[in-house]
Parts: sequence; C-alpha cells; structure tokens
Amino acid sequence: MFRNLLRFALLVIVLAAAVAFFMGYRFGGHADRPAERPVATTGTAPEVDTARARAAGAKIGEKVAVGANQAEHALENGALTAKIKAKMALDDSVKALDINVDTADGVVTLTGTVHSEAERTRAVQLARETAGVSSVTDRLTVR
Repeated sequence: MFRNLLRFALLVIVLAAAVAFFMGYRFGGHADRPAERPVATTGTAPEVDTARARAAGAKIGEKVAVGANQAEHALENGALTAKIKAKMALDDSVKALDINVDTADGVVTLTGTVHSEAERTRAVQLARETAGVSSVTDRLTVR
C-alpha cells in the first residue's frame, strides 16, 4: 500500500515537472523577443570577385596538399626509425641506447658507438632487414 502511494506521488511530481517545463518553454516569450543586435538588412552586399576567390582557393589547396605530402613523408620516416629502434631494443646483442637512427626516404643512417664489431654488424643487419629500407649508411664507431 505504501509503495503504491509513493509511486503515485512520484508520478505526479514527474508529470508536474514536465508540464511546468513545457509551459515555461512555450510561454516563456523566448521566440517573441527581438534580437539584441539586429542583422543589417539595408544597403547592398559587396561584389565578390569569384575568379580571385577561386585562385586563392586553388593556391590554398595546393599548399595544403604539399604540407600533407611532407607530413606523410615525415610519418613514414618516423615509423621506419621506430621499427629499427624497436628491433635493436629487442635484440640482446645490440645496445640500442648507444645507436642513433636517422631515416630520410628509406635511407637509414646509423651513428653512435658500439662495443664490438659483432654488435656493429648486427645493428646494420637489423636495419637492412627492415621493410621499407632502401639503403643503410654505417657511421658507427667501435669503442
């Protein structure tokens, strides 16, 4: 009995809130108020030079395409460098922290110091075996 009374009271409160919301929205006068800053409706619109606008748009489009192409190359180079560094980090015979890997359009340059000729050979081998590498420049020095 008490639960039914509580449910009924809750239903009445929710319905009253919904009615109050919709009445306030409908009769609140929001739609009837004039704009605080009227839109200019008098005068004439300035002439737009469409040829100039198209030329400017084409120039901007070309710059965006060039920038996107450069960003793509930078991401490819970064991904290739990350792959090589990850291979070196996972290899027990190479001290990856002592080797710097630079990549430019598939050409990888290894610089830094290694502890042995075997480590040098393995680092170069790991770089050469990575997909996307066209050549490896070895500038590693044996300590």
